[in-house]
Amino acid sequence: MVTDTDTIKALNELLQGEYMAIESFNTFIDRVEEDHIKKSFQDIQKQHRDNIEILSSHIQNMGGKPQENLGMKGKMADMKLNMDLGMKSDAFEIIEKAINGETKGVNMAEKVLRGNLDDKSRDIAGEILKKDRDSIAQLKTLM
Repeated sequence: MVTDTDTIKALNELLQGEYMAIESFNTFIDRVEEDHIKKSFQDIQKQHRDNIEILSSHIQNMGGKPQENLGMKGKMADMKLNMDLGMKSDAFEIIEKAINGETKGVNMAEKVLRGNLDDKSRDIAGEILKKDRDSIAQLKTLM
């Protein structure tokens, strides 16, 4: 049986991934010089911000508290990303990192979808998964 506590925990995992995505795209936007790539990154980042708003509201409506921070895992991932990119990175490398990050987000969303969710939460997670897959397709067009 699905409990609200289990569902809220799963949705908070997804929420943390959204915060990680925003931080990653802050780094990508800062490092890329090409305006059209920067604009695409900003569009994808906005989509993640929208996902946060939807998830946070749903968690609150369920009586839970959204975990609105990166957490230790997110902070470590952000540090690793900065180290991986180094001082200079070309646009191709940055786009590859963005695709890799979005792919990890899709994997996380798929894991959440396989977990204990009520129908409404499953629909929300599924919509986020679809948007993340669309973002990957958008990033691939930049290559």
